[in-house]
Amino acid sequence: MNRRHFLLSTGAAVGLGAAGLGQRALGQPLRLTIQGARYDLTGNAVTEGMVSLSADAPPPVLRLRQGERFVAEVINTFDDYTTMHWHGMRIPVQMDGVPYLTQVPMGQGDSYVYDFTPPDAGTYWYHPHCNTMAQMALGLTGILIVEEPDDPGFDADIPVNMRDFRLGEDGQFIAFYTPRGAARDGTFGTVHTANWQRDPVEDAPAGGLVRLRLVATDTTRVYRLHLPGAEGRIIAFDGHPLNTPLPWPSAEAPLILGPGQRADIAIRMPATEGTEIAVLNDQPGGLRPVIRLRATGRDLGRDLADLRPLPPNPLPTPDLSDPEVIEFVFGWAPGGPPSNDGYCGSLGYTFWSINRVSWQGDASGAGPLATLERGRTYILRLRNESPNDHPIHLHGMSFLPLASNLRDIPQNWTDTALLLKYETIDVALVADNPGDWAFHCHVIEHQKTGLTGYLRVT
Repeated sequence: MNRRHFLLSTGAAVGLGAAGLGQRALGQPLRLTIQGARYDLTGNAVTEGMVSLSADAPPPVLRLRQGERFVAEVINTFDDYTTMHWHGMRIPVQMDGVPYLTQVPMGQGDSYVYDFTPPDAGTYWYHPHCNTMAQMALGLTGILIVEEPDDPGFDADIPVNMRDFRLGEDGQFIAFYTPRGAARDGTFGTVHTANWQRDPVEDAPAGGLVRLRLVATDTTRVYRLHLPGAEGRIIAFDGHPLNTPLPWPSAEAPLILGPGQRADIAIRMPATEGTEIAVLNDQPGGLRPVIRLRATGRDLGRDLADLRPLPPNPLPTPDLSDPEVIEFVFGWAPGGPPSNDGYCGSLGYTFWSINRVSWQGDASGAGPLATLERGRTYILRLRNESPNDHPIHLHGMSFLPLASNLRDIPQNWTDTALLLKYETIDVALVADNPGDWAFHCHVIEHQKTGLTGYLRVT
């Protein structure tokens, strides 16, 4: 799929969204169908047995509007149980897509209507939360964008879905994970893609301003990104405009995105047609290109100062005068049987735990890790006692990092905190959204082998 075809597929999704907005006045939701797919991920062979919301194409980029109602009927035609989670969205708990905690899983032929109004603008994403390991590995991860009511002034908006696939030399799937990987950093993919392409090139107006939305939807990989020679600035992280500026991504200060995290970058394209900007990832084996932007057309002569600042999202302000501190310890499991996850799958091992208790499955009936009083401020002390990184994701709410025992940490709103090995991070949270909210590591092998639970907001 070349750039034009990808934008056409994205445009089709936008068109569907626009049609859905018109239809909703008549009570007709947007229909999104989970379906089997096949696609040439390598340029050498068509990979069979994939899963998408599009027919033999990547999951579409869904574009919503801040403060405007979104209604989608997700229909499951795939031969496995599933749900749909809207990662990073502060929405009612019934819409969160977590099996048994918020809804019954959808079997083949079932559907579920997701109906919510996004309070926050920014970059988010969607993925299944039942049989999560297999369905994400097979391709079901897509970008969700909530647009600001007022245009910030970009000439192009380029979303980048960064993820690996585990394929053999014949271009077909191999085991999604290994026990050794699940007990350590996770099992890495063999084919590295952006928007289901290897080293894609996207055209953008010469001398224009581009909003590059980088989304780490991989089940395992932590990205360490560089943009050598480019001119720009980071404007948002995990959906929200920055409180604390972040350094420009470079070899000395890479932009680090763990699984589930996102960053929005404003870039001024080179003035000369044909000049390219590369986004590079520093990973074992050296730097690898993620995506390249190629300047096209006449020089628009734009300046970064032309952009209007992103308005802050309506997040509650923590009251740090007397917060309750709750500690969560993330580490290896003390032992025990593997989870029995009912319809939503088990990897067959128990390796990880929160507060030394391993999650025993979505249908297990386990109680909450903590109960929070609605409206109160809490400090969650996130302590990693393992030598492995853990991107810790909380559903339904955002939190503000305060301090780390290992590094200076920017105080930017997030829903996914990347804990480095042996790191402890304090984050502030206003428990403003009632319900039972999943709380887990977004290395999916860690999540599915014990490192998950939920918080209850009364």
